[in-house]
Amino acid sequence: MTTQGSQSPVPLVSVVIATLNERGSVAPTIRAVFEHVRAPVEIIVVDDNSKDGTRGIIEGLNDPRVRLVHRERGKGLASAITRGIIESKGDIVAWIDADMAAESRLLKPLIAATDTHDLAIASRFVAGGGDERHPFRVACSRLVNGFANLVLGYEIKDYDSCVAAVRRSVFDSVLPVAYGYGDFFIEFVYGCCRKGLKIVEVPYTLLDRQEGNSKSFPSLGPFLWLGIQYCVRILATRFRRD
Repeated sequence: MTTQGSQSPVPLVSVVIATLNERGSVAPTIRAVFEHVRAPVEIIVVDDNSKDGTRGIIEGLNDPRVRLVHRERGKGLASAITRGIIESKGDIVAWIDADMAAESRLLKPLIAATDTHDLAIASRFVAGGGDERHPFRVACSRLVNGFANLVLGYEIKDYDSCVAAVRRSVFDSVLPVAYGYGDFFIEFVYGCCRKGLKIVEVPYTLLDRQEGNSKSFPSLGPFLWLGIQYCVRILATRFRRD
């Protein structure tokens, strides 16, 4: 694809956003993506039958660069991202959370990093990165990542980042497994490592959510149970027979 007046091809970028009751955050994030990502770009929003009017907000944008995939029966983050990848047309595919308007500025360096790498990961735990959420949540993330490094290796600092940009060619050899929450990303990154793909971690700071409740941290019990599920999947990923 070439842009008017350009002599060299410009890769189309696809940005996937999964939504579940994100009425107040999805439109600012979409606008921020368009602000920070160079054209041509498309956004695929995969909505799991939100009940708060999220679908109407997206349709009301009336922007041909935004495509809505509405799923009557929600199947979770991992399957939403995978569906977005299937629907995407870009040479580069990125994904970001629906409430990450501020962090969307990171998409530019992530996409730029795919010029020399197959996978660029937004990383809180490399030099220059940070995590400004509640200290308990930060500690849990560090524990999960430490466990992932112990079991999986490859010295990835932020295995469960879930914010990334990927060359489409990567999907010829590694595909996200469409179940789970952020643990799907751990398995995907490990698969890329095993295939010998070039991976880079780009530092960023994850801000604390100012409004609403994180879907990964609705309360202490479910949050701890989610962490256990992550650890179980890490072990299953490492010892699964190919």
